[in-house]
Amino acid sequence: MAPQENSLIPSFLYSSSSSSSSSSFDPLTRTNRGMTPMMASSLTERLVIPAPKENIEMYSPAFYAACTVGGMLSCGPTHTAVTPLDLVKCNMQIDPAKYKSVSSGFGVLLKEQGIKGFFRGWVPTLVGYSAQGACKYGFYEFFKKYYSDIAGPEYATKYKTLIYLAGSASAEVIADVALCPMEAVKVRVQTQPGFARGLSDGLPKFIKSEGAAGLYKGLVPLWGRQIPYTMMKFASFETIVEQMYKHVTPKPKDQCSSSLQLGVSFAGGYVAGVLCTVVSHPADNLVSFLNNAKGATAGDAVKQLGLWGLFTRGLPLRIAMIGTLTGTQWAIYDAFKVFVGLPTTGGAAPAPAKP
Repeated sequence: MAPQENSLIPSFLYSSSSSSSSSSFDPLTRTNRGMTPMMASSLTERLVIPAPKENIEMYSPAFYAACTVGGMLSCGPTHTAVTPLDLVKCNMQIDPAKYKSVSSGFGVLLKEQGIKGFFRGWVPTLVGYSAQGACKYGFYEFFKKYYSDIAGPEYATKYKTLIYLAGSASAEVIADVALCPMEAVKVRVQTQPGFARGLSDGLPKFIKSEGAAGLYKGLVPLWGRQIPYTMMKFASFETIVEQMYKHVTPKPKDQCSSSLQLGVSFAGGYVAGVLCTVVSHPADNLVSFLNNAKGATAGDAVKQLGLWGLFTRGLPLRIAMIGTLTGTQWAIYDAFKVFVGLPTTGGAAPAPAKP
């Protein structure tokens, strides 16, 4: 399959196994008209990263659909699996006098609610983060290509980190609109015992209490938490993976086995998860506070938690949770891409275009 004429990222990030060096379209010679064909041909070879034999055309509707499904599978089940940690973390943020530490928090939950209490709120978690993951990963791939098309090959290569940041931020704006209602119900179910058993009775009770608009009361704080988080998650992941293939793996990416590539995805995702947790933690405390207390404001949260508490309360637990979560998500996402015949995310840095 030959690269599409309007696809800039595919032309210098991936090479389909069926593409040939004699393709009639060379985006570099078309864009950099001052270059000789020999210079452009040499540059094209350096910019290309061979991809596995593809069952799906890169950047086609089927490609975006696959990325959307991969994002849903990577985020929904993983967030649901760590519901007990999330439950303790939320309660530590809301009621630190009662939930003093991780170990005592689990003890309180076990004593008051039994084993079943550890997974309270798992349904809104599964639904909300599945929807969020679908939008986050699918739209990230879309916006990454879209902004690269606007920038053109030379600037897309030179300023690739800015494209990662812009693409992930744009995707997260949409993803949080999908997540916000479920996040509101989840926090209320988890932090107010007796409010509801789960999503089926919690959602109508929440709407009856605060109206449908109340489901989006925490949207701006959620953006404040998730947009910096996702920008760090994707940009740092892409950078870390690029450096790992350059300095850590024994071979270039295209010569590494699928299992090694997925190991790189997990390791890069874990480190990226730690970084994005630190960046987003104050907003995470704010979201939990606002969704728990009717009529509460950001000022109330700062007054009650204090600035130090806003940055540190529940942070070690969230680092452990999100680091593992993010690493696993990237591994699942890339495993799904490999399964459908697509290359894993990230890789060697394209060579800069010569003037």
